[in-house]
Amino acid sequence: MTMLNKDMTLCISLSARPSNNGTRFHNFLYEALELNWIYKAFAPTDLAQAIAGVRGLGIRGCAISMPYKEDVIALVDRMDASATAIDSVNTIVNDDGVLVAYNTDYSAIAQLIERNGLDPASSVLLRGSGGMAKATAAAFRDAGFTRVTIVARNEGIGRALAAQYDFGWRADAAGLEADVLVNVTPIGMAGGPDEHALSFDDAAIAAASVVFDVVALPAETPLVAAGRAAGKTVITGAEVATLQALEQFVLYTGIRPSADQVRAAEDYMRAQ
Repeated sequence: MTMLNKDMTLCISLSARPSNNGTRFHNFLYEALELNWIYKAFAPTDLAQAIAGVRGLGIRGCAISMPYKEDVIALVDRMDASATAIDSVNTIVNDDGVLVAYNTDYSAIAQLIERNGLDPASSVLLRGSGGMAKATAAAFRDAGFTRVTIVARNEGIGRALAAQYDFGWRADAAGLEADVLVNVTPIGMAGGPDEHALSFDDAAIAAASVVFDVVALPAETPLVAAGRAAGKTVITGAEVATLQALEQFVLYTGIRPSADQVRAAEDYMRAQ
């Protein structure tokens, strides 16, 4: 194991509810590639001060998770097209004091839509309206999906997101059904008030063919477990986490690990 030393390059993540997913994934690859780097997760008490610390301490990379993907926009110096296109940030790269914002969530969702062969003719219920929901909505739109309904309690934000992609909007998921169910809210996330709750009801799950939960902690959320039990095609937040973290790793280090190294890092991440 690489010992801590003054020359180490530091990368971090900022989240309201940090997990060990990114920490294990990145640190495994640093070790496998013999890089003098280290990765640490934080729950900031002040986002602006945390981002100032990224700049002031020369922290190379910073992953951004819920609920900071939009709030951080005002704190960076430059937005890459991947972040500007959806007004959402999940990655900051510090280039000699210049903070450049990216979004790797979009590419992760797009890859999973393609990998699982989701039919663009399918109807979709997408629950959520935050930064991750923006990336998810954009990925479904760009994959040719048109029968998408955004489910969001905040009417102003929900309607705006739906209008941006010419989707429908509903305030509540009760009584709604679709071929594809996508949860992009904290419902089912470990440590939260709704960690044991289902983001869609049993009837919706029974009627769906695909259940997709972007929540990565735990990997087996209540929605994922219910989808598996009902025999549905299931896409997990752990899969999203791996794909978006890989692109972050490349942005930070300039190195793309081999497929075998990525699989090993993913296995290590999930073994926690």
